[in-house]
Amino acid sequence: MVCNDVSECFLIKMINENKKSGISIIGILLLGIILIIVLSYFNVSLKAVVESPNVQNNFGYIGSAGRSLWNDYLAKPLSDIKNSAVVKYFWNSFISNMQRIHDGESTDFQKYAPTFPIDNH
Repeated sequence: MVCNDVSECFLIKMINENKKSGISIIGILLLGIILIIVLSYFNVSLKAVVESPNVQNNFGYIGSAGRSLWNDYLAKPLSDIKNSAVVKYFWNSFISNMQRIHDGESTDFQKYAPTFPIDNH
């Protein structure tokens, strides 16, 4: 590994050490299939479990609690944010800067950041 300075070497080393391996979508699908096979081996009917009154009641309770949370607490503040200065100044700026990065141009921060002349004697 060739680095120009110590901090660059440190960052490259940290990035390489912190690469996390996760489970892929195919892995999740295979795990689900294996789980279904194991449950079938033990004569567990998924249809009977899902259609049982207790499970239906639990899903109904979770659904009504989620709707209540949305209607009573989250809908008004989130709709106010949609029309606020957050969207006007921050979100639109974020989107335009992401487009500039995509196009290979400099961002607003890079364009308007102060520069200081360095005098090398």
